Amino acid sequence: MTWDWGLLAESFWPILKAGLLVTIPLALVSFVLGLAIALLMALLRISAVKPLSWIARAYISIIRGTPMLVQLFVIFYGLPNLGVTLDPWTTIILALSMNVGGYAAEVIRASIESVPKGQWEAAHTIGMSRALTLRRVVLPQAARLSVPPLSNTFISLVKDTSLASLVTVAELFRKAQDVAAFSNEFLLIYMEAGLIYWMICFVLALPQPFIERKLSRHVAQ
Repeated sequence: MTWDWGLLAESFWPILKAGLLVTIPLALVSFVLGLAIALLMALLRISAVKPLSWIARAYISIIRGTPMLVQLFVIFYGLPNLGVTLDPWTTIILALSMNVGGYAAEVIRASIESVPKGQWEAAHTIGMSRALTLRRVVLPQAARLSVPPLSNTFISLVKDTSLASLVTVAELFRKAQDVAAFSNEFLLIYMEAGLIYWMICFVLALPQPFIERKLSRHVAQ
């Protein structure tokens, strides 16, 4: 196989640019919205109100038990049958956010439940309500404990944005597909796209140790 270094050099910036301007913002927006969904589902999951807990369990089970590609196609191609038509950007953000919400909910729930029960009891003895204890005592500690698995979730999300190409969003992989189709160098360009994905994920993972150290002060020793 002959490597076309000129093609690689020429295509590198357009593909990387799509990653910087579309893939990363898409992942960040979806992750923030997904965390909001996850926190809500985690709190419902541990709720003493059984119907609310069942709703959260059902949501998490459906999201974790079905492929994201199916979820994406249901939203983009299925909802129009019910009279609901969403644009590609809204579709992929909704699909990614819902997916993150389902997976991250269990991470947050486990982190909350890993905080020693004694801290709940201690907060109760000084007159703190359950909601205040959760906000001031439990969630700050749970945040530190959840950083490593949530970081993995975010990195996976960055890679999952490649599914946006299926609904015509011009992110990194979509740009690589266009270049590969034009040049007919599919192996070369897709390998280059994989390298760029790895570079982006590597850089995005760098702040994790700093965030862990920053939040460590909230964890009881």
